[in-house]
Amino acid sequence: MVRSRSANYKIAACAFATLMAIGAAQALGAVGDVYILSVSDAISPGTAEFIHTGLKKAEAEGAGCVIIELDTPGGLAESMRTIVQDLLACPLPVVVYVAPSGARAASAGVMITMAADIAAMAPGTNIGAAHPVGAGGQTIEGKLSDKVVNDMVAHARSVAERRGRNAQWVERAIRESASATETEALADGVIDLIAQDIDDLVRQINGRRLAGKGTLALDHSRKTRIEEGLRTKILRAVSNPNIAYLLLMIGLAGIYFELSHPGAIFPGVVGGICLVLAFFALQTLPVNFAGILLIALAVIFFILEMKLTSYGLLSVAGTISLLLGSLMLFEAEAPEDRLAWQVLLPTLLVISAFFTALAWVVFRAQRSKPTTGSAGLVGEIGLVKKALDPEGKVFVHGELWNAVSRTHVKAGARVRVIKVTGLKLDVEPADAERLGS
Repeated sequence: MVRSRSANYKIAACAFATLMAIGAAQALGAVGDVYILSVSDAISPGTAEFIHTGLKKAEAEGAGCVIIELDTPGGLAESMRTIVQDLLACPLPVVVYVAPSGARAASAGVMITMAADIAAMAPGTNIGAAHPVGAGGQTIEGKLSDKVVNDMVAHARSVAERRGRNAQWVERAIRESASATETEALADGVIDLIAQDIDDLVRQINGRRLAGKGTLALDHSRKTRIEEGLRTKILRAVSNPNIAYLLLMIGLAGIYFELSHPGAIFPGVVGGICLVLAFFALQTLPVNFAGILLIALAVIFFILEMKLTSYGLLSVAGTISLLLGSLMLFEAEAPEDRLAWQVLLPTLLVISAFFTALAWVVFRAQRSKPTTGSAGLVGEIGLVKKALDPEGKVFVHGELWNAVSRTHVKAGARVRVIKVTGLKLDVEPADAERLGS
């Protein structure tokens, strides 16, 4: 009985020690490796997916914190909002570090930096100029500008206030395109610190306490870089709305050419690849299903133009449907998430002209008289080499044919082919006066 009680005491002591260790670890906060994600490009759906998967990987592997090394000129508003949501929801401490020297966090990069638990910059970097612009870089005018700017300001102020940063400066960055160097940003309360490099950054944030996430303990942490996968690289390359639209149009044109000229192979292969890439990109973009249907309807109209005599009406209908579908394809409110007019109009003109011209060529070929084979002989004029009574020989197209005629035709007369039956021609006199026997 004594031994049993002793064993029970030992078990209880071990359990108590374990609970104390867990409590100490929770009090200490993040203990683990430092995971680093490098973003050096425009913000796009590919960037958003890379950061999302990187944060999930770091969380699953028990990272101590995540550092996002940022250098961006800005990008798509929807992708930026997705990244901000991921940063705010991440249970791990997240550091956004604008680096290396010469880097910038412009436009959408400002919001991403504001959403971090710790915001840092390297010497010789800058942040700001977050005023929204359209997809082609053009200035947004009128009430639409007020709507977009006010919406972005409200979002930015909410994020900045949640992280305890200078909300007034963030508003000026959006309304007035204000920018700041790293020292100005630190003085204005936009960022938390300036670090020379990653090692210096880790040293400075070590021991820092974060609300709700404990204290960073990175004394013996290792640095692990998360690289982009092939899928993310492809998505980042094609996920711009303008690129996705161009791929879709090239894909449709290639498939259409292959269908109208079977055996060409190359246009069909290129078209198929472009269509796959386009659909891969469209799955991450705010696509309107009605726009897809209108574009598909336009292709159907162009195909029918090859089969029916519409005197161009189907081509006009196809062009209108293609225009409406292109305008409706992306349903995002932010102008930078839509098609740029500089891309839409030239592409629409070129693709419509291509479809129409190809349909006209195919239609003309279908309606034109055959020039080869047996059908190509009908209507041709030949010379009688052996009198037709009713059968004889006729020379047509450089060949000597057996021929038959309902009337007698002497040698040397001209005849017209009216029918081809096997290897025999049915002919009639081509001269104004039929020659009798």
